[in-house]
Amino acid sequence: MKDYAIIATAYNQTVRIYVASSTHLVEEARKIHDTWPTATAALGRVLTVSAMMGLMYKQDERITIRIKGDGPIGPILVESNTKGDVRGEIRNPHVYLQYEDGPKKGKLNVGAAIGSGFLHITKDLGMKEYFTSSSDLQTGEIGDDFTYYFTTSEQTPSSVGVGVLVNTDYSVIASGGYILQLMPHATEETIVYLEHLISTLPSVSSLVKVGKTPEEILTLLANGTEEILKKTEISYTCHCSKDGFSKSLSALDEETMDILIHEDGQAEIECHFCHKKYMFSKDELLDIKKVRREK
Repeated sequence: MKDYAIIATAYNQTVRIYVASSTHLVEEARKIHDTWPTATAALGRVLTVSAMMGLMYKQDERITIRIKGDGPIGPILVESNTKGDVRGEIRNPHVYLQYEDGPKKGKLNVGAAIGSGFLHITKDLGMKEYFTSSSDLQTGEIGDDFTYYFTTSEQTPSSVGVGVLVNTDYSVIASGGYILQLMPHATEETIVYLEHLISTLPSVSSLVKVGKTPEEILTLLANGTEEILKKTEISYTCHCSKDGFSKSLSALDEETMDILIHEDGQAEIECHFCHKKYMFSKDELLDIKKVRREK
């Protein structure tokens, strides 16, 4: 079954809910970036939230999420759009940290791997300028951080649950998430009920593991009051191209271009999102330089 996300309203249209299953998406990311378990969980959580957030926008709008923590994983960057396409990169994919004691002993310690820092979200709404909003990382566990972001930066009281289960062979067993957002006219009774529900709900990754679909998870969150508005397939998709990197090369300064042409005699560019490599010959570099001069 393909990964997908759904958008719904619930509780008399006073709550908006996004739910996603992202197991295949996160496994694809793991293979591309060769991530170790804690890095897989960290990147997978951001990818999953990003996939759901992409569905909050319209047409050709897109968002870029940057997690900048001081932990061993380093920065994480993820992009998504309204079509369910998601791609990302991680500075250090080879991180495997676990809790050494306490109730979470043996579980992946994503918070320590991310560390302290900031969450930045840049929105490309098809205008001349991009819009960026930020918030402090709260725990580095991703779900808590986005919950805080929505409440403080977007002024939308929210709850974000996201999780990734990783197997002993490092493959992804299950991945999924939800974003629950209160509308201005949500009643106090609904808020109290949801607070109790969220505190007792099993982790979303465990629900996906036992075969719960996004619709079934939605029903748990909505207590049967849901109205599904949209369903969208989500996937790890990179739209990089040689033409795109040609434009990047044309933006290089004259001195750098001359080094590539006359000293290196070629240029190899690797996409950070999918690790596909593009080779540019000396003649191709000369053509790029020529076209740039003619503009």
